[in-house]
Amino acid sequence: MSTTAKAHGMDGTLVEADWLPLTLVEVRALLVDLPNCGEPIEILSVSPRPFSAASVVATRTGRVFIKRHHRTVRDREGLLEEHRFMKHLREHGAPVPRVFAASSGETAMERGEWTYEVHEAPAGVDIYEDALSWTPFRSIAHARSAGEALARLHLVAQGFDAPRRKTQPLVAGFTIFAADDPGAAMERYLAARPALAHAAVTRASCDESLELLAPYHAELLPLLPALKPLWTHNDLHASNLLWSDAGDDAQAVAIIDFGLADRTNAMHDLAQAIERNIVEWLELMQDSTRGEDVRVHIDHLHALLDGYEQVRPLTDAEAAALAPMTALCHAEFALTEADYFIGVLHSEDEARVALIDYLIGHARWFRGAGDHKLLDAIRRWAGTPERVGEQ
Repeated sequence: MSTTAKAHGMDGTLVEADWLPLTLVEVRALLVDLPNCGEPIEILSVSPRPFSAASVVATRTGRVFIKRHHRTVRDREGLLEEHRFMKHLREHGAPVPRVFAASSGETAMERGEWTYEVHEAPAGVDIYEDALSWTPFRSIAHARSAGEALARLHLVAQGFDAPRRKTQPLVAGFTIFAADDPGAAMERYLAARPALAHAAVTRASCDESLELLAPYHAELLPLLPALKPLWTHNDLHASNLLWSDAGDDAQAVAIIDFGLADRTNAMHDLAQAIERNIVEWLELMQDSTRGEDVRVHIDHLHALLDGYEQVRPLTDAEAAALAPMTALCHAEFALTEADYFIGVLHSEDEARVALIDYLIGHARWFRGAGDHKLLDAIRRWAGTPERVGEQ
């Protein structure tokens, strides 16, 4: 799968992409079956995101966003899970892209070993187009607007009662630490993913993560009954928002990329937003011994939380759950990334990065510097009388 296209690497550098970029010939053959899209004229961009091939394409009727997945990553039903959620959100007023349908009515189109989806390119400026996850907002105003957007999404998501997604790579669920016994839940998680379970590096990493994260599970456990199940985005980094303009006071006007969505709960989603935007994890990747030096943007944290609560005030139990959830929420995404690298790309080296640097590295940081640098700040916020939410 050699290509000159570049993608975001595990350490934040640009690397050779795993998937060949879309071609105009390929796009033309796809769009001929989508009557609302028009004839393609030019491929305007090649996404640097690593898990699929994606481009914005100019057509005679406007711009569309096309994504191609290998069927081992997203088959038809796997994509339809996302599309049904997005349809519910759009029908209830959320600013998410329309997914175009083929003449057959299908929005997930299988062609050989590939599965395609075609979205409208929503209005808005993609000012974080090249930003990696785990890099910060550009301004406090952006952080606040992102919190508002996430809260509005959670309000609109209520009433979408689809079950949890089927087992597949690259879904940020919440099952292991939602259980009374995380060890048993971990065994069930691995049993459903044999490629991951049989990798040499997996067992020791999972065992260490359970030990490191046990205090946060104990902190969260009595609060779990207060966290209502909800379908959530699970990847609200600034790069998955489109903005009103390119300025520091820009407002989020659209939410994109529902690939990691699943049935979790609102605090899991809010914790993921904190984890994605507030901590500069790439600094830890460069030197795992300097956890105290990893930058944590507390001003952005407070703006994100204030923006969220201006729209959807948290209950006391939700607020109290947020600190331990922030320590726990990365675990299943690290595991599902490792499953992708082993089961799809057959790369134990990249899986080792997901398990050692992400799963274990982040857990160790939370048990050390991260507890007082970030989690204590969230705990103090949760107990502040000036909070918008219930007291």
